[in-house]
Amino acid sequence: MTHRPAPTDIAIHPLIAGRWSPRAYAERPVAHAQVIALVEAARWAPSAYNVQPWRFVVFEKSQDREAFDRAFATLVPFNQGWNRHAQVLIAVLADTLTAKGTANASASYDAGAAAMALLLQAHAQDLAAHAMGGFDGDALKQAFSIPERYTALSMISVAHHGDAQALPPELAAREAAPRARLPLEEIAHFGGWTDAR
Repeated sequence: MTHRPAPTDIAIHPLIAGRWSPRAYAERPVAHAQVIALVEAARWAPSAYNVQPWRFVVFEKSQDREAFDRAFATLVPFNQGWNRHAQVLIAVLADTLTAKGTANASASYDAGAAAMALLLQAHAQDLAAHAMGGFDGDALKQAFSIPERYTALSMISVAHHGDAQALPPELAAREAAPRARLPLEEIAHFGGWTDAR
């Protein structure tokens, strides 16, 4: 199932409404050119002072299986289970320091914007992409000698869409479950903060 548009209250761009986080992956290589397009899309995200603090460590199963397997080992067991057919893992990092060596307070925000651009590009290419917090960032940094100044924020897995019915029953049910978000009035405050939560 690749087409699951969000049931939005008002119309939004189909690329945004259509992006979701599937777990059903096909065991088929993702072309290197498609992977390059993902990080190119991320490269053009906005950032405070145009510092561009995002960094990506890309692991392609078809290009370097040993590195891919070491990155895969940093996923928590639950994520390893449904990612067995993932073809690409992309570690999203934020450079916590500016060129002057001071703390970059917006690094994570900016890296998140770049990651979202990557996810939207994946969806535009009809690829399945799923961002995960369930991984060991310290183990990743150690395994790949990533400098201390970089914070490992997330791991994105990428593949071609697969058959949801091949997933364990509880995950197959999640793939078909209605998409939901908090109501707009709970997340947006117009003219000032409007409730005590």
